[in-house]
Amino acid sequence: MHGMTRRLLAELFGTFMVVFFSSGAILATVFPKGGFGLIGISLAAGLAMSIAVSATMGISGGHLNPALTAGMIAIRRIDLKTGGLYVVAQLVGGTLAALVLRTLVPGGVSSVLVLGTPSIAATITLSQAMWIEGTLAFFLMSAVMATIVSPQAPRLAGFGVGLTLLACILFGGPLTGAAVNPARAFGPALVSGQWVGQGAYWVGPIIGAILAAFFWEKLLLPKATD
Repeated sequence: MHGMTRRLLAELFGTFMVVFFSSGAILATVFPKGGFGLIGISLAAGLAMSIAVSATMGISGGHLNPALTAGMIAIRRIDLKTGGLYVVAQLVGGTLAALVLRTLVPGGVSSVLVLGTPSIAATITLSQAMWIEGTLAFFLMSAVMATIVSPQAPRLAGFGVGLTLLACILFGGPLTGAAVNPARAFGPALVSGQWVGQGAYWVGPIIGAILAAFFWEKLLLPKATD
């Protein structure tokens, strides 16, 4: 199979896994034995991210998130054409995950919870939501740069990234849904038709990830002369 095709399939599969378990855990909370709340949702999303990144990082780099791909494009770790194809694959993966969830979960549950589409709390403004999502994405991109990109990275595979996502959801879940990933917000929104606040899940994470990428690339990662 062509190298690029393998990379795109890896991004599609990994993003599918992340969105399926992140959104699916939200839907599962309404069932009689699903009272695990925010901690359970965070664990499901964090573990899914850990495993998905570990499974795909050797093939595609394990981005699984358009914001992280944007960060990699900004610091020229990936070219614009490849990055654009990655984003398309990620959005398709997120959408397919939402479609499968709609098929597997009873219609009443999926409709009420809009397939786990992230939402902004009533007391949080759109600009605040962008700041929150951007700040969380800064930390998520930092985990990628520190534990995957860095030549001195500890042998954590994708678990440093997954644990960071878990922490992000514990903090940001009640505020914005803590998507920290445009594909995580886009797929369920497209399938459910719930588009409220989508700008926060694109603008914030992309800016946060780009800032973190430059911060690590220019200031923290070792140079060849170090």
